[in-house]
Amino acid sequence: MNEMNGGMEPAVRLDGVGKVYGTGGSAVTALRDVSHTFARGSFTAVMGPSGSGKTTMLQCAAGLTRPTSGTVSVGGADITRLGEAELSGLRSRRIGFVFQSFNLLPALTGKENIELPLRLARRRPAPGRVEELAGRAGIAEHVHRRPHELSGGQQQRVAICRALVAGPEVVFADEPTGNLDARSGREILGLLRLVVVELGQTVIMVTHDPAVASHADRVLFLSDGQVGEVLEGPTAEAIAARLGVR
Repeated sequence: MNEMNGGMEPAVRLDGVGKVYGTGGSAVTALRDVSHTFARGSFTAVMGPSGSGKTTMLQCAAGLTRPTSGTVSVGGADITRLGEAELSGLRSRRIGFVFQSFNLLPALTGKENIELPLRLARRRPAPGRVEELAGRAGIAEHVHRRPHELSGGQQQRVAICRALVAGPEVVFADEPTGNLDARSGREILGLLRLVVVELGQTVIMVTHDPAVASHADRVLFLSDGQVGEVLEGPTAEAIAARLGVR
């Protein structure tokens, strides 16, 4: 299934991607011939039952796991052909990550955590970049605090700013609201929507929650390691019906 945007190169393209863990009789097939494109400036939720392959697909698309077969392209660059050093460099420049567990370094302030990807790449943030992101995220007055001094929602906002600081082409989010209460979760989803609408970036988000997925432009359903249908303009009710949730 293709989701092209005005003929532009998609943000992410998967062509015939398969992933097998293990060998012989113990081999487990996580993905089976997955082909899909994610348009630039889109917000896609990826859903499916446990074991459907959604997290594996996210990891392959983000260059965290190498597929057993097929190719993955980010912004037109075939990342499956890159060596580890080249792949690490591409991830630091063009890909952002947001995880359920925040993954902030406790000894660093929020500002220092946001700047960390650039410092690891031996780059300096553009003047005012961190302040701009913190302002958009509503945490400008909190960035000089350490993670233990912040609420869960504030920590996840720091994590999203960290994912955005290098100006990536795509942000991958794995259950970004999983550790948050309902109100904080809604605020984080609003921030991810802002990332797409105002910053023009691409968000691909794995979630199991129909209410969370309804904030996306579309929902991609996986089943047994294969792409099923794509639901455009999703509502929580339509997603729950598709998943058979009552």
